[in-house]
Amino acid sequence: MQKIKVLEIIARLNIGGSASHAILLTEGLDRNRFDILLICGSVGQDEGDMFYYAIEKNVNPYFVPELKRKLSFFNDIIAFKKIYNIIKTEHPDIIHTHTAKAGALGRMAGILYNLFSLTHKRVKLIHTFHGHVFSGYFSKFKVKLFILIERFLALFTCRIITVSESVKRDLVSLRICNEGKIKIIPLGFELEKFLNIPVRDDIILNIGIVGRLTPIKNHRLFLEAVAKAIGDNPRMKLRFKIIGDGQLRKELEEYSIKLNILSFIEFLGWQNDLAGVYSDLDIVTLTSINEGTPVSLIEAMASARAIVATDAGGVKDLLGNEIDVYAKPDADFKVLERGIIVKPQDSNSFAIALTFMLQHSDLRKDMCVRGREFIRTGFSKNRLIKDIENLYDELLEMQ
Repeated sequence: MQKIKVLEIIARLNIGGSASHAILLTEGLDRNRFDILLICGSVGQDEGDMFYYAIEKNVNPYFVPELKRKLSFFNDIIAFKKIYNIIKTEHPDIIHTHTAKAGALGRMAGILYNLFSLTHKRVKLIHTFHGHVFSGYFSKFKVKLFILIERFLALFTCRIITVSESVKRDLVSLRICNEGKIKIIPLGFELEKFLNIPVRDDIILNIGIVGRLTPIKNHRLFLEAVAKAIGDNPRMKLRFKIIGDGQLRKELEEYSIKLNILSFIEFLGWQNDLAGVYSDLDIVTLTSINEGTPVSLIEAMASARAIVATDAGGVKDLLGNEIDVYAKPDADFKVLERGIIVKPQDSNSFAIALTFMLQHSDLRKDMCVRGREFIRTGFSKNRLIKDIENLYDELLEMQ
């Protein structure tokens, strides 16, 4: 039987859920049925690189150096030509794109390929939205332009995948496409190393945040909340860890000095041993302005760690429904089944929510148990692979 040929295209293999997703698909799809090629571009200077993970999985991506996150007329034209030439050479059955830049160039190349399909089969186009790309990243003019581009591309896309219900709602509200074209397929991971981490019971409470040091992640809010939490809990032995790197590192280090909290904080940079990172934490935080389905929270929940996070993107989809049994202080946060969620960009409420979590050890433990089980059943690699294979089969059966 002839194998189904799939091109997975992603802008770059930077540390995060989209790169992990693309690598796991390339490695995990049934090789008896699928012939898969991963195409990727260049990682930015201030970004962590997951190419090591591709090598671990025996995935050898086709590298297009001109394919980069930043807009560049010259580089984008060259990247488009190279992707189009790969498509003409490989004659794929499916092109599956990830991230905005790769989604635009890859699908446009696929559309052009299909226009000249008199002598070859038409390729099926799929795109995955890994996050809420229309908020917090670009100017209003660029956002309007990108929405128009996505509406156009959606006309030629057989199926659009979102990683959460909240991302789907965004796309429908922006009229990117009709609801029937969207399929929700949550992220999937190799969870075993996190699921085996024991629950901590330490007199020193370690609180961490994991992610790129960029404006969208809003680490300044984290530092402001840290300053207040230290002041509100003078008898607690608190330590704070910032895992990740990026363009704002020096600025954030200087801000922690200004807030007089540097002695309480460790800037650890990128770490390959994430299981070791979560083993040393009691509470994992997220302060983002915008998110899709944050990988750091999935990993933390699988590791049975408590969560305090801003209400950004798909965070609430992870943390569940509100619990009303706890009397809360006067602050803008909610106690949910698997974590605490806080109004975005409100450092005062975030600090109060953090103190609330610190002072309720039984609540922390209950949330850790519920969070681990939720992730165990819903975010496994095997479930992801099965969902994607079923979608590919479904599309190829369509005429």
